[in-house]
Order: sequence, then C-alpha cells, then structure tokens
Amino acid sequence: MKPFSYWFLIILFISLCVGCQPEKPSQPLDLNELTIREIHAAYQEGRFSCEQLVTAYIARIGQFDKQINSITVINPEAIAMAKALDEEYRRTKVLRPLHGIPIIVKDNIDTRGLATTAGALALRNFVPASNAFIVDRLVNAGAVVLAKSNMAEWAFTPWGSFSSTNGATSNAYNQNYTAAGSSGGTGASIASNFGVIGLGTDTGGSIRLPSSHGALVGFRPTMGLVSSSGIVPCDPRNDIAGPMCRTVEDAVRALEIIAGKDSNDTLTRYSEGKIPANYSQFLQADGLKGARIGVLREISEVDPDPEILALFEKAIVDIRSMGAQLVDPVSIPNFVQLSKNQWCDNFKNDIEGYLKVHVKNDTISTLNDIIRIGSKSPFTTKVLAENAAHIGRPENPEMECLDAYTDRRRIAFRKAIEDYMDVWRLDALIYPTWNIKPYRMDSIVEAYTGENTSVVAPHTGQPAFTVPMGFMDGNLPTGLEFLGRMYSEPTLIKLVYSYEQGTKHRVPPLVEKR
Repeated sequence: MKPFSYWFLIILFISLCVGCQPEKPSQPLDLNELTIREIHAAYQEGRFSCEQLVTAYIARIGQFDKQINSITVINPEAIAMAKALDEEYRRTKVLRPLHGIPIIVKDNIDTRGLATTAGALALRNFVPASNAFIVDRLVNAGAVVLAKSNMAEWAFTPWGSFSSTNGATSNAYNQNYTAAGSSGGTGASIASNFGVIGLGTDTGGSIRLPSSHGALVGFRPTMGLVSSSGIVPCDPRNDIAGPMCRTVEDAVRALEIIAGKDSNDTLTRYSEGKIPANYSQFLQADGLKGARIGVLREISEVDPDPEILALFEKAIVDIRSMGAQLVDPVSIPNFVQLSKNQWCDNFKNDIEGYLKVHVKNDTISTLNDIIRIGSKSPFTTKVLAENAAHIGRPENPEMECLDAYTDRRRIAFRKAIEDYMDVWRLDALIYPTWNIKPYRMDSIVEAYTGENTSVVAPHTGQPAFTVPMGFMDGNLPTGLEFLGRMYSEPTLIKLVYSYEQGTKHRVPPLVEKR
C-alpha cells in the first residue's frame, strides 16, 4: 500500500492541474459588438474573466478569419497577459483604463516578441525587441495585445491590403470586395468582432479608408498628438497612428491613452498644453446642437457614386435635424491650387533610418536590399523602384519636404482652410470618406480614384474622423468624414458622437453565416 503522503501529492497535483484550466463562463460569450464599458462591467460583476474573453476571441479568429484573412499572427503571450490582469484585479479590485481589453495591432507597428513585417519579405523575420511608444502606453493601461493584422505592403496602397507575407484581406461585409488599405487587416478584424480596439496608421487615408469600408469609427488625430516612433515609416511627415473601433466611445478611450509627448518623436512636442485631462468628457449626445458645419462639395462632387452621394445628402439632413446649422457649400479660396504638389517622396531615407535603428541587420540596411529581396506585388515592386530613383516633390523639387509645422506649402493650405472656418464660425467640414464603392478583389487598379481622405488632413496636419454613414447595395458600408482645426479633437468628438448616436448606422457583418 502506498504511503498516505504519496496519495496526498497525487490528489494535490490533480487539483492544481484542474485549477490551471480557465473556469468556463456560465454561458458561451457573445463577442458581437462588445464595448470597453460592457467588458469592464462584466469583469466587475464576475460574469467572465479577461482570460475567458481572450480565449474566446482567439477561438473566434480561428473559426471565422479564413475567408477574410485579416490576422497575421496571434500573440502566444495573450492568455498569459490576460491571466496576470485577472490576478491583478482579484488582488486590487481596481481596473486600469483599458484593463483586459484585447487590441489588434497593424503589422507595421513594433510589438515586442511578435513579427513586424509591414507586409514585406524583407522584414518577414524581424521581431522587435521593444514595443512602439503607443503600444507600450496601451499595455500599461491594461490592454492585451491579441494579434497583429494584415496590411498593404509598406502601406503603399489605399484601395486594398495585399502583403507579400500574408496575401490579400477581403471586406468583412462582402468578400468579393476589398477592405481598403493600408490598415485593411485592422479594419476587417475589428469589423468582424475579432478584438475591441484596432490600431492603424494613416499616411493618406489608411485609417479612415478601411474604417469606411468596415462600418467603423476611425480617428486620424492632429499631427503631433500621437507618436509615430517604433512604426515602420511610409512618409513620416504624414504618418500618424490612431484607433479604429466599432464605437466613438471606444475610439475616444483609446485616444486618451495614446495621445501625448514622446521624446523619440520630436513632432509630439507641439502637443504640449493642448491635451485635455480626458477626452471622454466630450462624449455628448447633443453635440451637434448649435454646431456650425460646412459642406465641402469641392471634394464630395468629384465623380461621386450615386449611392454614396445619396447617403451623403441624407447625412446632411440628419445633421441638420440634430440641431446643427450648415453652410452649404463652403468655398475655400484657392482650395484646388493649394491642395496640389503637397506629396513628397523620401521613402528611401526614411526606411533606411528605420532599418538602422530598429532592424539592425547588415544584410537588410538599404532600399536596394529591400528591392533585391523582392515583393510578390508588381505594383509594390514598381513603387520601390520609383522611390529608389526619386526623392522630393514631383513638382518644385527644389522645395524642401518638411513637416506640417514648418513646410510653407502645408502651412499655406492649412491657413486658407482654418481662416475660412474662422470667418464662417465653422466647427468642422464634412464630406464622404469615399466617393466610390470599394474595389472588387479581382479588379486591376490602373487609375485609382475615389477616396477623399488624402486631399486635406495628411498635408495640413488637421484631425479628421470618419464615422459610419450607411450601406450601399451589396451590403457595403461607407463613411462620413469630419475635418477640424488643429487640436480640435474635443470638438470633433462631440460632433461624431452626436451623429453616431443619432443615426446608429453601425451594423455588424454576418460573420457566423459564412
């Protein structure tokens, strides 16, 4: 007969192993449209834990992402992070601002221990040793890095998200169409309820375009409000990160965490003294009441799709019914002329700087190395070659390419817009995020048209938020964009939250029925 101590150890071992398994919630978790507020209430009431939530999201991705192809990698440490946060809450009874909130991070944003490829073969084996500044901020606020998301290679293509490392991402609502780019994986994953907060980056429209295609809220903040350090550059003079979420409130909660000065991003020094104690105070359901909104038809009437134009006209009626006064149309002096010749090509120097500081690999240190390693995309191959051959503005190459605070062409463009807004006492300008429907997955884009996101905000540095505007035939969503003055995020939050609450256009895709 075995000694008593032997059986005691066996029983103890079995009990500990059983205790290692996450306790199942009383009923299967319904992940559809979960918000930060709802998740935190569930944690406090003991309805489910962070570990259970993260486990459920991972299972959902495994079950439903096959047709969308939005996720590149699941974080193997996600469940361990969740367990640690559960233990912290049991011990302290205090929830951090984003305690236990699963986030999905675009594949050009450094995440410690997870490949950050920017969709490119040259970076397919690059695993950062540290997080980007904004990822650290989110993790310190309690967020769980759940996964990385697919993107347009090097963030080059706004109409779709094809990478050499992970292939193409489809629209969550209709897989025959694209999810837009370059943050298409983030957009499609958050639209499909694979996570709660999505992180994207926006050079010309890469947050707002996929948000429009995914019935999401997408924030492009004021240049300088959010750090871009630890992010693979496309064009640092225009690049900025921001949240992509299913609700304005969740996007605001994410913005509160990532906004702020970073010593490794000198542009963020301009945000000092311009960030309120919190942005949530501006979530006002009657925020449109008494507001003055300008309708920027110089953008909206450039070859619009009839369905989008009809939705835009309905949005104008809705905004007026919510108490806003509209100036329709606005007429900004020299708008078209000032908007031209704003883009600058400096990818060669920018990417080589990133490779030197972050990748630190002698065999991948130049743009020529990237070209030598190659791409599966003929379009990307062409753009890389063009960037190797040319630096600067296509027109006026003698004019230096500078940031939104020092480039005289950018300053002149912004001044014309903001001066006009001051004269007419406008709180924001509106226009459709897109003028055309999403591109089909099987289409070859030769003459790209239709998006409005790159016309103003990337060059002037002004903030621009997109919010769902409704659906077209084919179950295809589209968005309405609000453009504000520099650092007018509080005003924009009031406006987009009021519009969201007054229209409720967000409807989830029928993921489970695929």
